[in-house]
Amino acid sequence: MLKKYTQDLENVHDKALNIVQNILQSNIYILEALETNNLKLLEEAKNCLKSISSESTEIDNSIVKLLALETPEASDLRRVVSFFKITNEIQRTASNTKGIIKNFELCYNTLDEKYISKYTIPLQKTTIICLEGILKMAESSNDTVKENFNLVFEAQKRTDELYNLFQDNIMKENKEIEQFNQYTKVLNTFRKYDKIANRSLDIAYLIVYAKLGGVLGEVEI
Repeated sequence: MLKKYTQDLENVHDKALNIVQNILQSNIYILEALETNNLKLLEEAKNCLKSISSESTEIDNSIVKLLALETPEASDLRRVVSFFKITNEIQRTASNTKGIIKNFELCYNTLDEKYISKYTIPLQKTTIICLEGILKMAESSNDTVKENFNLVFEAQKRTDELYNLFQDNIMKENKEIEQFNQYTKVLNTFRKYDKIANRSLDIAYLIVYAKLGGVLGEVEI
């Protein structure tokens, strides 16, 4: 394998990690805003996501160039293809994070404090765990990648449980039609937490596939 090709592949890896780190930092700011009611932190959260679209496009272009100029070995080809799919999932994760930021005030002002403490903050925390797990997986050795995969898997599962509990409890309450419309928007926003967790799990599967091969979407813990 040519040294330049190997270096280019590592550059793609580093750029993808940088994007995930920015999405993670954005979600950390959202959590701080929830816990402190400091809406100024939302601007910081937005700023973390500003360049993600262009950065993802840059990664995709680099991958296309790599495939056009080189003939990678099987293990490297598997890694390149995984990166290509991962950038797509990363963009969707960023988009869902933007949706949470956009409707933050609506959710915060609509929900009772008990819902914020019982569901919103825990959902934000599991989102952060998912993203942290992805970073750990990307930086882990082949021997420990499955262990870190399990962190993402469990966080995704918990996110799904929290979202379903929140949805069930909201639907049980008797709301006026005006309130119901607001709560529908809140539910749609909360659904984005579930989507981020699902995307994170998809990325986790891709990382395992890139490192270990096997069947995409199947991991033995």
